[in-house]
Amino acid sequence: MNLPNKLTVARIVLVPFFVFFLLTDILPASKLLALIVFVLASVTDALDGHIARSRNLVTTFGKFLDPLADKVLVISALVCFIELGTVSSVPVLIIIAREFMVSGLRLVTADKGVVVPANIWGKLKTAFTMVTIVLILFAHAFGLTWGWVGIAETVLIWISTVLTVISGWTYLDAYKDYIKAEM
Repeated sequence: MNLPNKLTVARIVLVPFFVFFLLTDILPASKLLALIVFVLASVTDALDGHIARSRNLVTTFGKFLDPLADKVLVISALVCFIELGTVSSVPVLIIIAREFMVSGLRLVTADKGVVVPANIWGKLKTAFTMVTIVLILFAHAFGLTWGWVGIAETVLIWISTVLTVISGWTYLDAYKDYIKAEM
């Protein structure tokens, strides 16, 4: 297994630790540890892609596992935020539905030998959502979950949701011929 794939696997391995620290107060700094683990996992996302492309280490396994690892990390954070009462389930359900839709689209097109690469909207959605999650985790780590911070969290999640919908629509529009062929 090459280094980028090891980093991707490490991101998945970090998810249970992230969830554990976020949802428990077993340690005085549990929320801070959740923030640190999430940031570390997010850094592996940036590193694995960069290393894979710059060293020509792109693999089919990596193409499959990297977006899956991203989804596991982000969806875990968003579902935990619902449990913590930080965000509403509605934007989270929209975000999860888009992830299933794009994954399904990738399966349909892969059967035709077509790879659906991330487009600018997908990258923007991912980056904005990751930053949103980090800011919410920061607020939890330092006890800033009241007043304007709570309003900011809600606004950021809904902006992420809007970017998610736009991103999903651009994928559907770009690959509509493949979808129609399967109907």
